[in-house]
Amino acid sequence: MPLFERHVFVCTNVRPDGHPRGCCHARDAEAVREALRAAAARLGLARRVRINAAGCLDQCRHGVAVVVYPEQVWYGFVTPADAEEIAESHLAHGRPVERLRLPDDCINTPRCRHGGGAGS
Repeated sequence: MPLFERHVFVCTNVRPDGHPRGCCHARDAEAVREALRAAAARLGLARRVRINAAGCLDQCRHGVAVVVYPEQVWYGFVTPADAEEIAESHLAHGRPVERLRLPDDCINTPRCRHGGGAGS
């Protein structure tokens, strides 16, 4: 089997209701992952791209968080409706979806424009 061109990790972390950090699961993360898988399959990418559920990606304030490797492109606030655009633009053609892309100053930093520190 050939190597995958890209790996996509979708945070599907679950925390108890009322947890101060929240969780991506409560923001419909499973539907995001399934929509990405379906879009990738429709585009014939199933053998070229691997879409995985992930535990906490430590970007709780940006949930649903998604990261695409090897480019290390981080997306935030992803909804199932965004899946087709991510699959078509980024996964099929290598063009990240800038409107969903998290700026570098929001990844693993003490503060960002979305409030809170890393992992909050």
